[in-house]
Amino acid sequence: MLNIIINESKQAVTELIELSGIKSGELLVIGCSSSEIMGGNIGKASSIDAAKAVFEGIYPILKKKGICLAAQCCEHLNRALIIEKETALKFGLEIVNVIPQVKAGGSFATTVWQNMDCPVAVEHIRANAGLDIGNTLIGMHLKEVAVPVRLTINKIGEAPIVCARTRPKFIGGERACYNEELK
Repeated sequence: MLNIIINESKQAVTELIELSGIKSGELLVIGCSSSEIMGGNIGKASSIDAAKAVFEGIYPILKKKGICLAAQCCEHLNRALIIEKETALKFGLEIVNVIPQVKAGGSFATTVWQNMDCPVAVEHIRANAGLDIGNTLIGMHLKEVAVPVRLTINKIGEAPIVCARTRPKFIGGERACYNEELK
């Protein structure tokens, strides 16, 4: 089962990168319910092994492409995010003092914390794209305007996935001209 989760995670993030147009240096938020992946209800059946499998599938691809991972914690930490300290400093984000745990932050955020070079927690970001594994509600961390991205897969393990990219707002009304490259 864990190899399937690794492969599905690789496929999902690879497709999302391609379809969203996210670039090196930009933020990708990932919310992940390991409980949902394993067929349970969110927050009720945490699986550190499932979280590690998702991380193993996703993180090397993001590192290679220079995309900044923001791992969303669970509601017990008010959906704070785990990112590299370097990323927090680059984006001018305020660092908060918390270390995620399996039952307070979630298995995925805990795994990310344990595997990043210099992890920190922040409360708010404005990500360029997102991957929501198991209905974790990542929308609060996306830039305006969020646009759904459809992948060829719709689950990782047993968890439904929803993806989004963002684009700049169209402003100016009917007389305005728009840059087609920004859609």
